[in-house]
Amino acid sequence: MITLLGTYVRPNPREVWSGGMVHLLEQFGFTTGAARVALSRLARRGLLARAKEGRLVYYTLSERAEHLLEEGDRRIFPLGTHEDWDGTWTLLWHSIPEEQRVERGRLARRLRFLGFGSMQDSTWIAPRDREQDVSDLLHDLRVERYAGVFVGRPSKDIHLEPLVSRAWNLEQLASRYAAFTAEFAPYRRAAVRHEMSDREAFVVRTRVIHWFRRFPFVDPEFPDEMMPRARHRREAVAIFHGVYDGLAEPSQRYFDAVTMPPGRRNPDAAAKRTRPALSR
Repeated sequence: MITLLGTYVRPNPREVWSGGMVHLLEQFGFTTGAARVALSRLARRGLLARAKEGRLVYYTLSERAEHLLEEGDRRIFPLGTHEDWDGTWTLLWHSIPEEQRVERGRLARRLRFLGFGSMQDSTWIAPRDREQDVSDLLHDLRVERYAGVFVGRPSKDIHLEPLVSRAWNLEQLASRYAAFTAEFAPYRRAAVRHEMSDREAFVVRTRVIHWFRRFPFVDPEFPDEMMPRARHRREAVAIFHGVYDGLAEPSQRYFDAVTMPPGRRNPDAAAKRTRPALSR
């Protein structure tokens, strides 16, 4: 659901019909009940605003959701495109008390999304200067007084390989990039994309962003010389942008047609060149 909202609603803010969102999730194997529960949970968490018109329910993104999705985009879309690293590291240490374990869990998840790896429960490291990102995160979670942030370079006598292997599994990361490349490389060809229906374009584009948005959690963005089989990341990044941008128009058209409330939609738009959705 977050993938759908971030991909198709945030760039084009508007109300979306709940029935249409449920229908779209069903195409990825979710039951009607599970899809409705997902919408309700997001509303309870303050990420969606709910409105009703007769028997129809609509949702819009909340300000909090806009902020979180924007934060995600800043990490997802530049992934793999950063300039050379100057050897700077960011280290975060915290002592968040047990009674604030919810905030502690949220901090851990969002640190991983920023490229941090865990040395132990309360010590995290990341290559590059992430001071501003971490400061914003600590402020957002209101745990600044329990944490410290250090930015600098390690001693020349320190062997980085054991440290890196403890915090990240780079071999597994390379394998994930290779799997992504094998899955989506065919859709990089314009001729293949041209033959796809709007519905097929929507399914493929949604899957490509949903898969790629997991990489920030496991990729600290070391330079190629520190990455095993670095070519897989380069290929995956190029394929992601080619497919995501190349299928933008037909997939957005399909999403808009399905999530438009009954009575306002153009039935021809939803049916245009529609064939069965692709399966994995």
